Amino acid sequence: MASEYAMEGQFSEKSDVFSFGILLLEIISGRRNTSFYEDDQFSSLLGLAWKLWNEDNVLALVDPNIPVRCFEFELLRCINVGLLCTQERAKDRPPTPTVISMINCEIVDLPRPKPPAFTARRLTQEIDPSGQSQKTCSANDVTLTVLQGR
Repeated sequence: MASEYAMEGQFSEKSDVFSFGILLLEIISGRRNTSFYEDDQFSSLLGLAWKLWNEDNVLALVDPNIPVRCFEFELLRCINVGLLCTQERAKDRPPTPTVISMINCEIVDLPRPKPPAFTARRLTQEIDPSGQSQKTCSANDVTLTVLQGR
């Protein structure tokens, strides 16, 4: 979910661009963005992608079933576009026609992305009596009520 929509309820074409960027990263990595709920370090696929991008190890994001050597240029390009689409500020994200041009290699030199939204995992820490710190987690329970007529 784009940061401007999550925080302020504003939705625009740039929100769709954000979602497309997430979709690109999901396809390349073979992982869902929401598969990180128990991960200690990353709250999302986007956090992992940004870390690997900064370490110049972004090909580690690629699904092992994709032959990296055959598609290295295309994979790097798509990851770059995905990160450009998920930048925190909507005005920093490219418009949809530009995204299409980037993917089609009509735009040769892609800019470096700025930090994306929602990449850091925030954990609260508690100290137990033995002096060990522990993560505080919440459990979300769902109930389902079925209404039946008399």
